[in-house]
Amino acid sequence: MAFKRKKGGKKGEKEMSFLEHLEELRWHLIRSIAAIAIMFVVAFFLKNFIFDSIIMAPRHPGFFTNRVLCDFGHYLNTLFNSPNKFDGLCINSKEFNLISIQMSGQLTTHITTALISGLILAFPFIVNEFWKFFKPALHENEKKYIRGAVLTTSGLFFLGVIFGYYMIVPFSIHFLSTYQISPDVVNQINVRSYIGTLTSIVLASGLIFELPIFAFFLTKIGVITPSFLKTYRRYAIVIIFIVAAIITPPDVFSQTLVAIPMLGLYEVSIMVSKMVMRQKKKTHDDFMEDREEVKTENATL
Repeated sequence: MAFKRKKGGKKGEKEMSFLEHLEELRWHLIRSIAAIAIMFVVAFFLKNFIFDSIIMAPRHPGFFTNRVLCDFGHYLNTLFNSPNKFDGLCINSKEFNLISIQMSGQLTTHITTALISGLILAFPFIVNEFWKFFKPALHENEKKYIRGAVLTTSGLFFLGVIFGYYMIVPFSIHFLSTYQISPDVVNQINVRSYIGTLTSIVLASGLIFELPIFAFFLTKIGVITPSFLKTYRRYAIVIIFIVAAIITPPDVFSQTLVAIPMLGLYEVSIMVSKMVMRQKKKTHDDFMEDREEVKTENATL
């Protein structure tokens, strides 16, 4: 279906030309970039909070996830009367130092981190601009589908970011910081490597949580159907575990921890696809019913 947008009110609407499309898109991009720039400045001046309270926090024993798991391990030790058996749940119990090996390393790390933080913080505004650009191309009966789309899309993204931060990052940090190929090799972790691992995990997790949104649009344009998703569920499970293995350390526990919500999101995507198909069928039936009524009226005349 051709992408056509209209400008103006209901009275005097006219189809936009290709150059007008580009001009409209340019302004949406400019506003999105401006939002990222504003959030970048905010994040840049919140350096102490972002680095000390957020980024560096998962490597400390007192971090929420680390503390809860360690307390749970101690509880299991008491429950089964087996001292030290479940002490392995006390992850990140030993803090490690981060190093910077370049003269401008900490400055560039500060700038890069502020930019990524700005992108995350501006995500709802970017999504809103995206919807504003595509909304005029939709029919009136299609616009109701995107009510609350900004809130839903942003909510799923932030939910994924929070899941990645509290569930995947601590295990990744613990595994990668303690893994050794030989006792003779000492881990001296670069701060840029640490932050790069953390940000890649939370961003990937945020995007993965958008799976139901992708299912909605792919069903809407006819690329997938609920039966298609059900038929290829077994292949999807394999792909999900592969993705989980890519974004987590190579241990079964972390991969399973990530794969479980992804499997849940896949099932939610099937339900979303079913909902869209029911609505498409209803719209088609209503159209055919109206068409038959018009034919009947014409025949009567």
